[in-house]
Amino acid sequence: MGFFFKYTSCQVTSLTNGYILIGGKECAYNSNFKLILHTKLANPHFPPELQAQTTLINFTVTPTGLEEQLLGQVVSRERPDLEELKMKLTTQQNHFKIELRRFEDDLLSRLSAAHGNFLGDIFLVEQLENTKTTAAHIQCKVAEARENERKINEARELYRPAAERASLLFFIIDDLSKINLMYQFSLKTFNSVFNKAMERAEWDEDVRTRVRSLTEAITYSVFLYTSQGLFERDKLTFLSHTAFQIQLKQKLIDIQELDFLLRYPVGASKVSPVPFLSASAWGAIKTISTIEGFSGLDRDIESSPNRWRKIVESSCPENERLPQDWKNMSSLQRLIILRALRPDRMTYTLRKFVEESMGAKYVDSARLEFEKLFEDSGPSTPVFFILSPGVDPLRDVEKLGLKLGFSIDQGTLHNVSLGQGQEIVAERVLRNASKHGHWVILQNVHLVAQWLPSLDALLETTAVVSHPSYRVFITGEPAPCPEQHVIPRGILENAIKITNEPPTGMNASLHAALSNFSQDTLDMCSREQEFNSMLFSLCFFHSCVTERRKFGPQGWNNNYPFSTGDLTISANVLYNYLETNTKTMQVPWEDLCYLFGEIMYGGHITDDWDRRLCKTYLQEFMHPKMFEMDLSLCPGFLSPPFLDYTGYHRYIDEHLPSENPTLYGLHPNAELECLTVTSDNLLKALLELQPQNSSRGEGAAQSTEEKVTSIIEDILDKLPEEYNMAEIMAKTTERNPYTLVCFQECERMNLLLAEIKKSLHELDLGLKGELTFSSRMENLQSALFMEQVPDSWARLAYSSTKTLAQWLNDLMCSCHELDSWTQDFVLPAVVWLSGFFNPQSFLTAVLQSIARKNKWPLDKMTLSVDVTKKMKDDFGHPPREGAYIHGLFMEGARWDTQAGVISEAVLRELTPAMPVLYVRAVPAEERDISNTFQCPVYRTKQRGHTYVWTLHLRTKQPAAKWIVAGVALLLSV
Repeated sequence: MGFFFKYTSCQVTSLTNGYILIGGKECAYNSNFKLILHTKLANPHFPPELQAQTTLINFTVTPTGLEEQLLGQVVSRERPDLEELKMKLTTQQNHFKIELRRFEDDLLSRLSAAHGNFLGDIFLVEQLENTKTTAAHIQCKVAEARENERKINEARELYRPAAERASLLFFIIDDLSKINLMYQFSLKTFNSVFNKAMERAEWDEDVRTRVRSLTEAITYSVFLYTSQGLFERDKLTFLSHTAFQIQLKQKLIDIQELDFLLRYPVGASKVSPVPFLSASAWGAIKTISTIEGFSGLDRDIESSPNRWRKIVESSCPENERLPQDWKNMSSLQRLIILRALRPDRMTYTLRKFVEESMGAKYVDSARLEFEKLFEDSGPSTPVFFILSPGVDPLRDVEKLGLKLGFSIDQGTLHNVSLGQGQEIVAERVLRNASKHGHWVILQNVHLVAQWLPSLDALLETTAVVSHPSYRVFITGEPAPCPEQHVIPRGILENAIKITNEPPTGMNASLHAALSNFSQDTLDMCSREQEFNSMLFSLCFFHSCVTERRKFGPQGWNNNYPFSTGDLTISANVLYNYLETNTKTMQVPWEDLCYLFGEIMYGGHITDDWDRRLCKTYLQEFMHPKMFEMDLSLCPGFLSPPFLDYTGYHRYIDEHLPSENPTLYGLHPNAELECLTVTSDNLLKALLELQPQNSSRGEGAAQSTEEKVTSIIEDILDKLPEEYNMAEIMAKTTERNPYTLVCFQECERMNLLLAEIKKSLHELDLGLKGELTFSSRMENLQSALFMEQVPDSWARLAYSSTKTLAQWLNDLMCSCHELDSWTQDFVLPAVVWLSGFFNPQSFLTAVLQSIARKNKWPLDKMTLSVDVTKKMKDDFGHPPREGAYIHGLFMEGARWDTQAGVISEAVLRELTPAMPVLYVRAVPAEERDISNTFQCPVYRTKQRGHTYVWTLHLRTKQPAAKWIVAGVALLLSV
């Protein structure tokens, strides 16, 4: 796959006096000079001046072309007689055409050379008669050949389903690089998998049964080959995409319903008429009810709430039958409904969909043993281990090497850990190993980015003439983002890719943490009982902080590289401090907590709120109660008694509760949120994998250009006019803090509106061909098609995780708020804090206005917040000082309006809305912060960089409970 650039002299415009400019140098050239450039890039970008002087030949394989190639291979294997006969017929047809052409040319030549009456030329007349007879004979042969070809093609067509499936699968795996650039596959390796699959397929005399067997064997072999090199989080994406594409090809599902499932352009709702569904879920149900085939869904849920409640509250809703006539819905239609009812279970629902459409073996397949995977490797096919933290894949290589007679001791296995200056060593080892048939391990190739192109070429050259036992094993880490990807395409395409990921969960993590030590470690301290108990708590703390990362921003604002090194060094510090205080027999709790929380683990932490969480964990786990066996490390798991090393492992297996968020101090809703995010990311990845430029035929979804044009028109129709700042500023002479905030918001809104209009107009002209299409336009088009907020807009707006439609709806609401405010510049009765570009500026304005009014020093002021018992519509005018604000949501807990305190969250209510908050400024020394929780306010669920402010909220529980629960206020959900 790739492109040819044919650089011909007649097309070169920069020629002067027999010289051509190449690489910045003028070179003499021959008139027969031709330059052919080749690239493997699927969509190469070269300067316009280069493309203008070349002939671009695209020989990238197409689905139809590949299908014909593979059909030829299938028929060659299954019916070699048919394929041979077809080849003979093709050759014969070409021969007939050549003969006819030769006769015609000869006849025309004689006729043109004849003089006078050519009928008198007996030889010419005989020649004409012979030509006519021969032509008639050939025509008969051609007709006969065509009939034979038709029969052969009919026989070949029986095998087309296998070739069609194989072609589809190749383009599916070829698209996986959109998910992760490590997932690169070549047609050459695919052909190898394809041929081996045909060899393994079960034989049957019946052609149709044999073709079904071939199709299934090819599908399963490609699945096994591909999935071994995918991370666990991407395997279900690959399977779901495969299942959807196969069903689309077989016309078993509707493309428009699939498009709706993946895009999910649902509307918002303020309230839900049924208590078991959130407002957002009800908004989704109302939107679904407008689609053909789903009419009346909303009315059925309202009229039969108990039947639907059973599904919503089920632990496995994907296994429940839908009520009434909805039970007859197709699998895809069930997916659409369940995405509205239980978005957190979509991964399980998709897994069930794959199982029903493709078979249980695809979902339940066990990992292949390395020895089995090794069979497919060769001198030109290296093995590439995609690294994950905490896993050493090279143990399998060394174990198999010993079995086959390759080891470092024997000098037949060479292990090169790449880094500065090791490139030369690696090159020497590779050349030597290829001659003598040794194995070579190249570790951490991602560290030598500049040398990798040389490695790519070296692997290719050493494999050409090499010993058959020569093997290369490579390890490398995936890049954190596509821009930092450094592994060459050639290496990844030719290699067998293997991923190894460690088991996850508290049980596995706690066992792994404890495995860094031994019975000798437990025996080395003179204060044995204290050391053992504290070491176990330290291991539990390590497992908590590492496994908590899976809960995303609610776990940690940032992702920190906590490692076993932090644990082992902390254990050494613990040992030294206990030994130092042997005389006093005191445990320096504060010193140890400071060292662990601020230096060992805290040295990684860059966010203040994360640092607070780390310190809180240590205060909970490093406590004297552990010596009395009265310390609860998590609900249902007490600190263990004094045991030996094996006893601690046994204690974990016997007493640690099953995996759930409460092990980490989080509410069960944290798992629902985590599953919902995972499901959303999976469906987003599936949308990115969908073909964007294919014409799908009648009744199909719109093409990219049609859809984007429609979106452009829709946005431009809805977009309000920019604010006339001169006119607005002339409305009032007062320049108080609130008025200045209003001016600033209008100015920022103008910048955003201007950018939206300008970029959309440019893209519209580009799509019409009236403007050169730039990369900026391409990015904008892609974002609009994917229902995402374009980067050029997001940079001028505020942080948001919403879809494009939801983001535009918020934009309109913000404009409406500004319209009302700029009418008379009277502060709104209740201010929508979420609608500000800069909410901090408004909260600062509250401080400034009260400080000016009372002539208090601003640096001695602080915000005080009272949570009212009312919602926005209950207020008719603003307070005399300060402001009422709304639009906040609580994550990790809920606000108990009656008690006026933070309370335990309700299951499945992930982000309940807060009542209206009354904020005002008070002198810092007058604010009562006893029995309060210092609650951070963030713009979005991403937290971290979206931090806005800190509010003190009333609580009856210890603040530590809400800290480890990850409680925060959000402006947008």
